[in-house]
Amino acid sequence: MLKNWQIPEVIRDYLLTISLHESDILRQIREDTVKLPDARMQIPAEQGQFMAFLAQLINAKKIIEIGVFTGYSALWFALALPPEGRIIACDISEEWTNIAQRYWQQAGVANKIDLRVAPALQTLDALLSNSEAGTFDLIFLDADKENYLNYYERALQLIHAGGLIIIDNVLWSGRVIDHEYQDTETVALRLLNEKLYKDERIDITVLPIADGLTLIRKRS
Repeated sequence: MLKNWQIPEVIRDYLLTISLHESDILRQIREDTVKLPDARMQIPAEQGQFMAFLAQLINAKKIIEIGVFTGYSALWFALALPPEGRIIACDISEEWTNIAQRYWQQAGVANKIDLRVAPALQTLDALLSNSEAGTFDLIFLDADKENYLNYYERALQLIHAGGLIIIDNVLWSGRVIDHEYQDTETVALRLLNEKLYKDERIDITVLPIADGLTLIRKRS
C-alpha cells in the first residue's frame, strides 16, 4: 500500500522538518528497508513517532505487535518503553525478523522484545491460555488483513480496560470506498471498519495518518 497518499508530498516534507525526531538507528533501518522488494509494508517515520508518543502518553509497559516486518515500528515502541517494558512481537517470517533482530541489538533494546516467529493467532491464543488476558497496555495490529477481525477479538481480550489498540491500513489507499475492489483484503477491511463503528465495547477514532489508523480504547 502507498503511504501518505492523501496529503501533498511538499506538506509531508514540511511536517517532518518541524516534528520528526528520528534517531540514527531508526533512520538506518527505515532507509535500508526501502531497498527491499516488500518495502511498501514499512510504516512511515511520522507514524512510528506518533505511535511511540501514544505509548508514552499511556505509560505503556506491555505491548503486543502483530506484524513485525523488519522491526521499525517495534524499535520505535521499544525506545519509548521504560527499562522494564516488554513487547511481544509476532511474525511468521524468519527472513524479515532476522533483519529486525540485528537492528534491535544495535539499538540496545533486544532485551525488551520477545519475538514469536509463529502464526499470530497461535501466539495470541497461547497468551490467553497463559492467563494474560487483560494485562496488556497497547496492541498494534499490522499484519494480514484477512485475519484482522480474528486478531481484533483476541486483542480485545488481552488488553486491559482503558488500554489502546492501534490498527493500521484502515483506509487502504482509498480502496475501502471503491466497490470495484472486491479482493479479500479490501473486503476484510470494510467489514472490520463497519464492525468497529458499531462495537459498544470500545471507543474509537480514525485518523488519516499514513494509510489510516484506527485508535481503539477498550471500555470498562
